Amino acid sequence: MEKIKITPEEIDALLERVESGNLQSQDAAIIRSMANAIVVLSQAVNDKATSIKRLLAMVFGSKTEKKQTVLKQTPQDETSSFKPDTPEKKKIKGHGRKSADDFTGADRTFIPHETLTHKDPCPLCPKGKLYKLKNPGCVICLNGQAPLKATLYELEKLRCNLCGNVFTASAPDNKTGKQYDESAMAMIALLKYGFGFPWYRLEKLQECLGIPLPASTQWEKTETGANLIYPAFDELIRQGAQGDIIHNDDTTMKILDLIKENKGRTKEERTGMFTTGIISKIGEDKQIALFYTGRNHAGENIASLYQKRDKDKNPPVQMCDALSRNTASDFNTILSNCLTHARRNFVQIVENFPDECRYVIESLAKVYEVYSAHINLDRFALID
Repeated sequence: MEKIKITPEEIDALLERVESGNLQSQDAAIIRSMANAIVVLSQAVNDKATSIKRLLAMVFGSKTEKKQTVLKQTPQDETSSFKPDTPEKKKIKGHGRKSADDFTGADRTFIPHETLTHKDPCPLCPKGKLYKLKNPGCVICLNGQAPLKATLYELEKLRCNLCGNVFTASAPDNKTGKQYDESAMAMIALLKYGFGFPWYRLEKLQECLGIPLPASTQWEKTETGANLIYPAFDELIRQGAQGDIIHNDDTTMKILDLIKENKGRTKEERTGMFTTGIISKIGEDKQIALFYTGRNHAGENIASLYQKRDKDKNPPVQMCDALSRNTASDFNTILSNCLTHARRNFVQIVENFPDECRYVIESLAKVYEVYSAHINLDRFALID
């Protein structure tokens, strides 16, 4: 685009000539340059608005990407005529009060009747006999306690007043010092990695409840417990490699040891850190979740997983986004890229290209409707 320098006085003069209709020969180049500048600036503003919208979604999260909201239309205004046949919705069980059978982790204590026993005569009718019922009455009492509770054994000590020898009682199972059993180590790991409970927060909670548990100790015990379950982890990897459908994706992760290593690395060496999440679906009802954390990308972790796959099995369906580092070229899979990422790009520019984006979003809506109908049919079949 040709750059034209023009002063405010010259712009005012140009506008007067436009209004009076007395344009000069050099005015055409100026007007053409101004029109091109408006187009470029408009496109830049649209691109910036899309970038800001994407940034806001990253920081605060996207409220919704539903078709009705994105296209600013009500359900009555929808043009899609595709309505899949879905069975009548049934009430799903499990919404209400919990029964006594749901408290599988509760301590159960049997309390016999205070005065009556099995086959005693009935106190109200002299000829009847009492028989024990199969289902007892239930009273459920809930009490609070620390996630990790402790038992302190006070061992009696006896000292001879003549020879001075001290005789100490033995603790159960000859325990000595401070002991953490397998259930304690499993609970620490479950709270941290299963439910996202930070170690420092668990430390403060345990200290508040009178059972100190420093964060450094939690890490030591978790590492010790992890060494005990490696055989199970290896077996999960082997079974996960046999999946019919495998989902994978990466997320960034900070690892203190690797951050220290990065200080001595060159620009050509890899410095990124990732956690790869892999969900392997086997059959209809079996899922295995695997996580790899380190410098490898998802595709590299998938490649190491495929090496444990049985050679005679058919290629699995691999679900991931279209990023090149999510796949392993050395292994044959049925690649199925994620539609959600592609659709989101159209959602972000719907204000700039409303007609084109409407066509794409409504076309994809039919795909989602078919999928939803399939899921509902499976769900109702399980209920029946």
